[in-house]
Amino acid sequence: MTKLMTLSPTVHRDVCDVQYVNEKSVKIVQKVMIGDDTADALAETFKVLSDPTRVKILFALCKAELCVCDLSALLGMNDSAVSHHLRLLKALKLVRYRRAGRMAYYSLDDEHIEKLFQQGMEHVQELSYG
Repeated sequence: MTKLMTLSPTVHRDVCDVQYVNEKSVKIVQKVMIGDDTADALAETFKVLSDPTRVKILFALCKAELCVCDLSALLGMNDSAVSHHLRLLKALKLVRYRRAGRMAYYSLDDEHIEKLFQQGMEHVQELSYG
């Protein structure tokens, strides 16, 4: 038999205790609120970054331009699996490649991606050391 828990009035919740809308603040944010397309694109970016292998690929590409073979050796994966991850990252313009003869070298698409990645790393490191 399970005992039901009830919340006592002294339990703190992360919600407002009263219903009050600060109209001034709401109007300020409303003027600059992102649209659905932007929110969807950003959510897709974070969704792709939710895979540890893709995070490792981005970390490696923050450090150096690498080909699929390099990434495969680094991650201990086959070329096909790495290529699959790179296709997803490329589709969201997180990485790009350049051809040099028969080789394709991958790098981060631009400095925004590195900044996003570095900010995420700082956040995670603060959580683990704080």
